[in-house]
This record gives sequence, structure tokens and C-alpha cells, in this order.
Amino acid sequence: MANDPTALSPLHIEVATQYAPEHSEPAKGVYLFLYTITLRNHGDDTLKLERRHWFITDGNGERSEVEGPGVVGETPTLSPGTQYRYTSSVTLPTPVGTMQGFYTLSCNGQEVRAPIAPFSLSQPGTLH
Repeated sequence: MANDPTALSPLHIEVATQYAPEHSEPAKGVYLFLYTITLRNHGDDTLKLERRHWFITDGNGERSEVEGPGVVGETPTLSPGTQYRYTSSVTLPTPVGTMQGFYTLSCNGQEVRAPIAPFSLSQPGTLH
């Protein structure tokens, strides 16, 4: 699943998700999902990822927010034409859910938001 770059941000965002059964306990309502995000700088300026803000919705419609500096303990800098990839995880109480949000980047001393379009998280066999 991929997001189109926005007019405000030259950052292209691609997301791949995966259910992690070895770290999940469905009988206890614990479903762990991995998500790998690839960020590509298609612009002419250097970008630094300063913060992330996630909106996570489980299969019951319960919504939570996660916000903080960088990603996976890093605040990567992307020069023009480069990419950065990371993998993180989220635990849900249901076998399906969604995530969306935005990254806050600095570019030439200005703050820019790059939206992350909604993407699905689902245990195999739960969505038709």
C-alpha cells in the first residue's frame, strides 16, 4: 500500500504490513502486527524526520494515539534521492485494525507535515 506524495511534502511513503503469529496470543486478545515503512525523498532539499504521530483504530472502533520523536529511536536525514526504511510493531486487542497519521519533518528550517494514509492490519483469513 502506498501514499502519494503531497504538494507540501516531497516525501513518498510506502507501507507493508505483516501479522506476527509467533508474538500474538489470540486467546488473550493480543495480536501483534509488524509494519515496514519506506520513505523516499523525491525533492530537491534535505529532509529530517523529527516526529511521528499515529492514530490507531482496533476492530472495535477504539482509537488510540502514539506521538513522539523520530521513528524506532532515530531521527533520520534524507538527502535528495535517498530512502530510509524501518520496521516497527503495534499490538491490537482485535485481529483487525487500521493505522494512519503523519510525520513532522524539517526542511530548510521550516516544519512540514507528511500525511500517512490509512492502512489495514489484519490477521490472515479475517478479511474477505
